[in-house]
Amino acid sequence: MNWLNKLFERRSTNHAPGGDSYWQDFQALRSGPVNPATAQGVSAVFACVAAISETVASLPLHVFKGEDKARQHPLYRVLHDQANPEQTALEFREWMTAQVLLTGNAFARIERGHDGQVTALWPLKDVQVLRLKNGSLAYEYTDSTTGQLVRLLAHEVLHLRHRIGPDGVLGLSPIAVARGVIELAQAEQQMGVETFRNGAKLAGVLEAPGALKAEQRQTIKEAWAAHRSGATPVLDGGMKYNPITQTMEDAEWIEARKFSVIEVCRIFRVPPVLVGAQESANYSNSTEMARQFVTLTLRRWLLMWEQAINAKCLSEAARRTYFVEHSVEGLLRGDSTTRAAFYSSGIASGWMLKSEARALENLPTIEGIDESPALETQVATPQPYPSKQVPA
Repeated sequence: MNWLNKLFERRSTNHAPGGDSYWQDFQALRSGPVNPATAQGVSAVFACVAAISETVASLPLHVFKGEDKARQHPLYRVLHDQANPEQTALEFREWMTAQVLLTGNAFARIERGHDGQVTALWPLKDVQVLRLKNGSLAYEYTDSTTGQLVRLLAHEVLHLRHRIGPDGVLGLSPIAVARGVIELAQAEQQMGVETFRNGAKLAGVLEAPGALKAEQRQTIKEAWAAHRSGATPVLDGGMKYNPITQTMEDAEWIEARKFSVIEVCRIFRVPPVLVGAQESANYSNSTEMARQFVTLTLRRWLLMWEQAINAKCLSEAARRTYFVEHSVEGLLRGDSTTRAAFYSSGIASGWMLKSEARALENLPTIEGIDESPALETQVATPQPYPSKQVPA
C-alpha cells in the first residue's frame, strides 16, 4: 500500500526538531505498549470482546440434577441470579469472560458456607500463580481493603483460561499473541485521528497569480488557520482555491482499515458481520454466520465455563448427581416458522414430547398434554407458532 510504504520509508530519514511531527507521533505510537486497555481503543477489538462476553453472560446457566433443573441448589442462585452481594450473575460472568479474552486468564475467589456449598464468587485482579513444593498451585493477590497479601489454594479459586501456554498453567493472551495486528490497527486509527486533528488531509490548494513574499505567505497561513477555527476565509489578490478529490492513497487507507477489522475478527473467531462489517453481508449469510457464531465461536467459551465450574464448585460426590450447562436454544431456534416445523417433526417422529416443546418456548405447562393422541402422520405444512397465552 503506497501510503503505508511511505510511512515506513520515512523511518530511515533523520528529522530535525520541528520537522515531520506526524511521523514522530507514529513512531511514538509503535513504541507504546499494546495491552488490554489500549487494545480496546480499537473498535473491532472492543466489539469482538463485547460480542462474546455479553452473549456468554446473557445465556442462562443452570445447575441440573439429571434432566431437571436443580433450582434449590445453592450454586444455582450464584450462577443464574447473583454471583456475589455486589454483582449480578450477568455482570460477573461478563467481566470474567472479557478478562479471559483480553488477558488469557480470569480468577475468582470461591466463597463457601459452613456446609461446603458455594455461596458467592468474587472476581480477583492482579493475581500471581505459584507452583508450591508439593506440586500444587497457589494464587496470591493483594487485598484492596487491607493491603495485605492473600494466598489461596487451588480449590479456593475459579481459574478460567484461554489456550494454555508453554508453562501448562496460564492461558495465552490473544492481545499479546496478535500484538502486530493490534499495533497496525492502532497505527491506522492514529493516522486518521492526526489527519483530521492537524488538518493533514490535503483537501485543496490555494493558487496565487504570482510569487508571494514571506510576509504574504505568513498572512495567508494565519488567515487559513482562522478559517479552520470557524472564521470565513477571504481570498483576495486574485487567489483561487482548487479542491482535490480523494486520492488513491486515501482509498488504500480506507481499505486497510476495513482489512484490519477482518484481521481482528480472525483473532477472536467472530464473524465480521457481528461487529458491523456489513460489506459482504446479506440476510441469508448473516443468519448462517449467527449460527456459526454459536457453534464455532461460543462453544469453546461455554465449555470453558461449564467444565471449570463442575471441577471447582462441585465436589467429586456432587458431580455424580449434578452438572452445570448453558441453555443455547434461544440463539439457535431460528424464526417461528422453522421452529414450528422442527417441533412438529419431532413430536410426529416420537423423539420429542409436546411438553418438551412448550418448555423450550418458555410456555406454561399444560397438565396431561402428553397423554393426548400423538400425530399419526408427518406434518407436511408447518403449524402456526404457538401463542404464549394460557389456553382457556
